[in-house]
Amino acid sequence: MELIQQRTVNCPYCGEPQLLLLDCSVSEQEYIEDCQVCCRPITITMNCDDPADLYLSVRREDD
Repeated sequence: MELIQQRTVNCPYCGEPQLLLLDCSVSEQEYIEDCQVCCRPITITMNCDDPADLYLSVRREDD
């Protein structure tokens, strides 16, 4: 598995697609990244314990 993965997700606020670069060298992460279109904060949760299975969740900061 590559340590840097690319995923496209939709912003939970405006629905626009966002390209994320994910660092899988840390197996569990949660961080906030602003939408590139509407600038609202998106909470990103990821888990990549298993190299074949990357779990990714995006949600509004207020959820």
